[in-house]
Amino acid sequence: MRRRSEKSAVPDPADFPTRPYDLVKEFTIALVVVALLTAGLAALFSSPDDRPVTLASWSRAAGADFTATAVAELGGTSGTAEYGPPYNHTPDAAQKIGPLGLQSAAGVRIPIDTANDFVLRPLTDAPEPPGVRVALAAWSAAPASRQQAWTKAYSDALAKAPGGDPAKVAGGDYGPVPVLTARLLGLARSGALDGQLQAEGKFYQTDYTRPLLFLSDGSYLESLARAQHLGGDQWGMMNETGNYPGQAWLWLYTFWYQIDPFKSSGNADALIWGLMAVLSLGLLLVPFIPGVRSIPRWTRVHRLIWRSYYREREAAVRARQSED
Repeated sequence: MRRRSEKSAVPDPADFPTRPYDLVKEFTIALVVVALLTAGLAALFSSPDDRPVTLASWSRAAGADFTATAVAELGGTSGTAEYGPPYNHTPDAAQKIGPLGLQSAAGVRIPIDTANDFVLRPLTDAPEPPGVRVALAAWSAAPASRQQAWTKAYSDALAKAPGGDPAKVAGGDYGPVPVLTARLLGLARSGALDGQLQAEGKFYQTDYTRPLLFLSDGSYLESLARAQHLGGDQWGMMNETGNYPGQAWLWLYTFWYQIDPFKSSGNADALIWGLMAVLSLGLLLVPFIPGVRSIPRWTRVHRLIWRSYYREREAAVRARQSED
């Protein structure tokens, strides 16, 4: 009798009300709505799908800027040449957090000699006309002081030339620098320089460090960035295609560069890195920080999110109380 009573207590599915449900229709409606929303939001808020910037496109669009940057790389006065670790051992270039110099502690892990890596080696590796070979030999035979004098003189002359055009530079003692930079410009425009700076001795070339550093030393890449409101003192942000979630999540990191004391500090990168490390650690420790961990309970946001559950539970409690 007990087994039969327990069995009879199990509800019969046929006793529950039913209604027709067209799964295909619901799926089609949901698909169309989501597709329209995706297309509309993408049209309003998506990032522009610009073509990649390469050494070839830079040299074709702004040959004067490319030449001026090549001279700075050759003379060791570019941003990369004077950056310090992890690229070189430039004295007093590393940023610090107080007395702690994490940049120097990491050491030079990606050694880059801008003159050799960006200018001389590509010219040496490529089949060169006799005039370029003579220019390379003259550069190698000159002492460092003479090389710096040549690059400084030519850099100053380019700055004074109309539009920075190498063809309009006034005469002077520039040594082999004009010949070397002119040939490098030709290599870049042909697309060969991109491949040479990426060469790692591997089948797949995926290291873009050197081309990117060369590009960043010029003003062309920055001008494109500023046109999209992506400059260091601007608030723009662009999502990179194929690199989800892209840059959007970096807003908190870039925010600090816009305010003092960070935006006027020579150690901004190190200070902001340290600040973000502290904030990230604080986020990880939220469940263990007294007071902070109780904020959700105090604000009762969870009750707003799960309001239907709490409404039903309170109704059930009231029903039991009324029965009692």
